[in-house]
Amino acid sequence: MAQAIGSQILRSSKRAKQAASSRRLDDALSIAGQQGLLSGGRTLTVRGRMPSLLVEKAKKKTGIQSDSKLIEVALANIVVADEYADWLLAQSGTVSKDHDLEF
Repeated sequence: MAQAIGSQILRSSKRAKQAASSRRLDDALSIAGQQGLLSGGRTLTVRGRMPSLLVEKAKKKTGIQSDSKLIEVALANIVVADEYADWLLAQSGTVSKDHDLEF
């Protein structure tokens, strides 16, 4: 019984980490989009040889299966990484203090 509960907590924790990572990457894409970095046609081809384990782990962590999308998210994350904290702090107060968050 205790082992089952421990396994359930571990899975729940892992899902929470994956969700947080996914939100952060979605936010990076959102910021890049707001800056116009994702507009226009997809005209540039970027190629590279990567260690398969690195790509496998990145796909597993992000849930992204497309190599192109994985590279796009990685590049967006690099470009906006320094701005993410400022953007996140700027979101403060965007939800009304009167809004019931149910906790």
